[in-house]
Amino acid sequence: ADIDPDLWESCYHNPIQFLSKVDQRRMQKVAGEKTWLARYDAVMKAFNAYMHPKETWFTKNYPHAKDELVAYFSAEFGLHECLPIYSGGLGILSGDHCKAASDLGLPFIGVGLLYNQGYFRQRISTEGRQEAYYESLRFSQVPIQKARSADGEDVVIAAEMPDRTVFALVWKVNVGRVTVYLLDTDIDWNTPEDRAFSAQLYGGDLQMRISQEIVLGMGGVKALRALGLHPSVWHLNEGHSAFLSLSRLKELMVDHELSMEEAMECVSANAVFTTHTPVSAGHDVFSEEMMERYFYRFWHALDIPKERFLALGHAPQESAARFSMTILAMHTARGVNGVSKLHAVVSKGLWKDLWPGVPEEEIPIIAVTNGVHYDSWVQPELKAALDRVLEKGWHERPDDLAVWDGVRHIDDKELWNLRSVARNRMIDFVRRRVREQRKRRGESADRVRAADRVLDPNRLTIGFARRFATYKRATLIFTDLERFIRLATQEGREVQFIFAGKAHPADGGGQDLIRQLHRLAELPDLENRIVLLEDYDIVMGRHLVQGCDVWLNNPRRPQEASGTSGEKAALNGCLNVSILDGWWCEGFNGQNGWAVGEERNYPTLEEQDEADVRSLYNVLETEVIPTYYERDTDGLPRAWLSRVRESIRTISPQFSTWRMVKDYTNELYRPAFERRARLRHNHFALAKRLAEWKQRMQSRWREVYLDSTPIDVDDVAVGQSVPVEVRVWLGTVPPEDVAVELYVGLMQNGHLEDTQALGMRLKSRLGEGAYLYEGDFVPSIGGSFAFGVRARPHHEHLVHPHEVGLVRWANISE
Repeated sequence: ADIDPDLWESCYHNPIQFLSKVDQRRMQKVAGEKTWLARYDAVMKAFNAYMHPKETWFTKNYPHAKDELVAYFSAEFGLHECLPIYSGGLGILSGDHCKAASDLGLPFIGVGLLYNQGYFRQRISTEGRQEAYYESLRFSQVPIQKARSADGEDVVIAAEMPDRTVFALVWKVNVGRVTVYLLDTDIDWNTPEDRAFSAQLYGGDLQMRISQEIVLGMGGVKALRALGLHPSVWHLNEGHSAFLSLSRLKELMVDHELSMEEAMECVSANAVFTTHTPVSAGHDVFSEEMMERYFYRFWHALDIPKERFLALGHAPQESAARFSMTILAMHTARGVNGVSKLHAVVSKGLWKDLWPGVPEEEIPIIAVTNGVHYDSWVQPELKAALDRVLEKGWHERPDDLAVWDGVRHIDDKELWNLRSVARNRMIDFVRRRVREQRKRRGESADRVRAADRVLDPNRLTIGFARRFATYKRATLIFTDLERFIRLATQEGREVQFIFAGKAHPADGGGQDLIRQLHRLAELPDLENRIVLLEDYDIVMGRHLVQGCDVWLNNPRRPQEASGTSGEKAALNGCLNVSILDGWWCEGFNGQNGWAVGEERNYPTLEEQDEADVRSLYNVLETEVIPTYYERDTDGLPRAWLSRVRESIRTISPQFSTWRMVKDYTNELYRPAFERRARLRHNHFALAKRLAEWKQRMQSRWREVYLDSTPIDVDDVAVGQSVPVEVRVWLGTVPPEDVAVELYVGLMQNGHLEDTQALGMRLKSRLGEGAYLYEGDFVPSIGGSFAFGVRARPHHEHLVHPHEVGLVRWANISE
């Protein structure tokens, strides 16, 4: 940027392209400047130290796992603006995950597709219509290179389709200490149709989608094998890559002569699956006919019955007519997580049919709440201020809450200046973008010049930038237009809004939202107060999260799985005004932003929208706007700045990708390392025993049932034991293979809360396969309790209690 700032911007921060275009005389000039060369040397010294540390978080905490490897498969990676192979939040999260893995020293690689046209570029016409167009990447001008095999050759893999073979060339991107491998089918070996498989992200029909996912999942496994890489953990980021489990299944069955059930134990033991959405459109589903067309040869070659293969993609009680990639991922991964605490709860309800008879709260889906990569998103001036006020070495502990107490030492005047610098920079950026939009549309010279009057740096600025899906309700705030206009135009307390985002080309509802926003921005009363920007991407997102005063988020709860744009805004001191959904349920503490709506369900969407918009107006009118414009004699909004400080202090560490990746490592990757080693030891002895035991339990479980059990809970005092006995018929199932449990919960407003499963003891053998079990419950508080007694298979090597998916409940009489 110092060498030629205009060229740097026009090259979209692409260093390869910049170096190919920069004036050689300018390069020679800076090459002779001592100050510039000193900066260059400092950067290279810091980079070399980063790349070759004496110790990392991972090597310090897991010294015996240095030979392990995590392979992270994702359909998109948002690494940098000059490599546009991402569409939105999922890709940005993947990129931030890789960066944090590099920072922490994880043995980690990424696997994805190299889309030569990326996701679509967006234009908005003078009528407000979204127009999608595509630009082809020139691979020689982006920071990627071909992957090479051990003998120095290009790596090309083959993916089998129904009537042909598709080939893919493997490229690599260096992301610090992490490498991301990308598969490219746009090579001469393929037909024009097959070359298009890696052309566009989320483009085409279902035939295109299943082909892309075969290349990503099954081709990705082949690519790693060709590179000599043997991951210890396979992380499926969303269901797009779930076919990789089929490749792993085939490897184990063919190379190690395991049965399907034995191979399934090994595949699932060290697989991690992250689900990202409770919205049905986010889960890929293929028909039975399509699966048969693409996978008939697969299951036939492995002698797997068709019904058993198709069962991998549907719940036990469902038909095989629909094959879900999400269900395939859940069936083939022992570690499953949602991306916020609320999303994990919602996911348990959404996928409960995979565990029939299991209470939702016990379904084995945990939460690893998303975070953001601090250095990728923070305002440079703010980071410099933090370097001064936070304790030395804070960069090595950005997820430590105690480190951030130093934020309190940034005084109000400096903090307000930091926010003003970011806001002014953002407004300059917005005006440039608006000028470009108007020029492209052929608008008049006066209209183009008027872009310089768009937005006012002294007004409260609210940003709304994200994918334009209907459940995100981009136009909710305009429900009562007259009230909105009063809110936005009150003299001395004006408010202005920036909207940005793309709607999927097939999402008519999302595109309608863009048209509505375009019309609203053209209203005379709202001129220069509402801006709708086109072509939302990493660069725009960085400007907006740094420069806005408020980040607005109003999805229909609970459909926002996590949402990370608000996390990026918060660490910059942009305050969230958000529905209590996704990450904000965990992040909001009453002083670091504002909550909209209630944590409850509504009978209808209309009632939910009405209640939420009333709350939104009330929060803005009575809290947000007055707090922003309430100034002391020195012109500083001290109450506002107090919330800004609290936002930076509390949200930055809690929603850091450092915390997120540490959680993945501690809760999912490390256990998967250990499970893999146990199951493969001694020629897969444990995998074979477990598979045989589960098959035996499946065949004999019909013999198990429990007697009706009377439980007398009248007038039980707190601390008094409630004894329970139950007769259990196990048939030929040994009692050591069964856990009998008393399941207890407190009834609150018709819902069961504070549930617990209490183990019952074998009291006596009654003969002919019958046993008497006993247990007790001691209430610690008063209230109305609900009871259940159940039996489930038990084995010391199960990852979670309901892994087998079998449970038998007794009838309860009270």
